[in-house]
Order: sequence, then C-alpha cells, then structure tokens
Amino acid sequence: MPVRLPPLTDPASVVLFEGMVDYAGLYPPAALDMRPAVRNFAHYRASGSGWMLGRFVCPADRLAQFSDIADPLLPRDAGAIPWRLSVTSSGDVSADLTAIATFNERHRVCFDECGAKVDVYEARVSTVADIERLADAVPRDITLYLEVPVNEALDSLIAAVARAGRRAKIRTGGVTTEAFPTAQQVVRFLASCLAHDVPAKATAGLHHPLRGVYRLTYDVDASTGRMFGFLNVLLAGVLLGGGGSEAEAVALLEESQASAFDISEAQIVWHGPEGDRLFGKHALQQVRERLVNSVGSCSFTEPVDESRALGWLP
Repeated sequence: MPVRLPPLTDPASVVLFEGMVDYAGLYPPAALDMRPAVRNFAHYRASGSGWMLGRFVCPADRLAQFSDIADPLLPRDAGAIPWRLSVTSSGDVSADLTAIATFNERHRVCFDECGAKVDVYEARVSTVADIERLADAVPRDITLYLEVPVNEALDSLIAAVARAGRRAKIRTGGVTTEAFPTAQQVVRFLASCLAHDVPAKATAGLHHPLRGVYRLTYDVDASTGRMFGFLNVLLAGVLLGGGGSEAEAVALLEESQASAFDISEAQIVWHGPEGDRLFGKHALQQVRERLVNSVGSCSFTEPVDESRALGWLP
C-alpha cells in the first residue's frame, strides 16, 4: 500500500512528517490501558496536529477489546477517513489473521470508506525461512513489516524481504540501554534497505525529534539513555539516498544540536562536519515513500510538542 504523501507545495516539514507517527500508546514505556489509548488517538486525529498521525498500533489478541471501546468514536459518515490500524503479531499467525479478518468485517461500513480497518501487520523474524513463511501466509492486501535483527545476517535478511515483496522494520530502542542499536547498525539497516529497494518502519525510542539523552521511561526516578531522534533517522535516509557516505550518515544520526538544522518552507539544511547538506522537498518525499514509511512511538504529544517548540512545524 503506497504511503499517502502531501503535495510538494506544502512546507518541507509537512512533506517529511505527514502521517509519520504510528501511535503505540499501549506499549512501554507509556503502557496505557486500551480506553485512554483509544481516546487519545481520537483526540489526536481531531487536533490541529492530526496531520502527523499515522496508524493506531494494536496487538492482534486485543483487537476485540479495541473494537468494543472504539466503536462509539469511529467515523460513520460516507466519505469519512477511516481509522487505520497496524497489528503486531501474537506469535500465532493463523489466529492473528483470523482476528484481523473478523475485525475488518465488523467495521466494514460504507464500502470501506469509513469505520476502521487493519491494513498493516508487523512480526519479528530471525531467519530467511521465517520471512518466506510469513510472506506466504499474510494476504497481499495487508502490508507486512518484518522486524529483522541488526546482526551479521542483516543484508541477507533484507534481501529476502525484497524477494518476498514485503517491508522491513528496525527496533531503534526500548526501556533499557541494551535495547538500542548503535548508530552504525541503524545506518547499515537503512543502507541495506536502499540497496534492495525495501521500504521500512522504525520503532521504539523515537519519541523525540533530536538525538539526545532522555529518560527511558516515564517514572520520576527513571534511568536515562541516549536515544535517536526521528529527524536524524529520516534525514540519514535522505543523505544515503542522495549518495552520501555511511560515515556521514552516522554523523547525522549522532547530531544532537538543534542549531545544526535549518528548516524552511522549501528545504531542510544540516550544517554537518563536511559542510552544509541541503535536503529539498522531493528528496524528503522520496525518503518517506521509498525508505522510512513511518515511525512508531508510544507518545504523540512529545514528537509534536518538541518539534513545535523548535519552530519546525508550520
């Protein structure tokens, strides 16, 4: 399923961020109950920042619970934009696909033009055989993201995802420092996806626009860790797609100074160690379409509020 992209007449930040954040409020560190997570999603959709919102991320075995709570809030008018969901695997693919089919039939109103629909499925894999099995099992009308480990087998796994005509996923963090890959590993993932023409999703530890040290959970006494910024990840993909080196992409991923970036109506500029890098709107659009389709985050307010505080949103 193609990514819905804004027109190039929109500001550069809109071109890069529209529909970017898949809301994963059910997952740590937010770990909300279903009712507040669903209400949050409805509120975010209706807000002035709703253009940055993507899908609601839900475990497959909680779809029925989502339906019961979301039903009164779902759009019912003909022509309304439906709620889109991305479902994460329970480990039982057959049961998950049955739950998805049941959910989609329950919410199929107005010829799929309103209500809600699961159109994305996410699952972890560790081998080429896992990729082939899941690619065969999941219907083609469901976009499949396969979360691969960033180990020595990475390129062969991405190549297998490409052969299957599916998409890749990278876990970029978690609630412990050990859950975070290195900048070099993230760049290797992006470079491999580009080489094999595989669109991807990045998730976890991406609540903030810029690289920096943040609390790993929302506990008052939480330990801290160095997290990636979603702007860094997206622009590293743009840099690589434009022929930049992996070393320079690592430097961009590690950039933590807001003053190193200028975001205007027409472009984004990174003042890097090798000189200014200019990213025009066409290149920004391409990275969202061909490389980083979305970013999973258990918070929507942090990405929006921090980007706005930096003056990066229209």
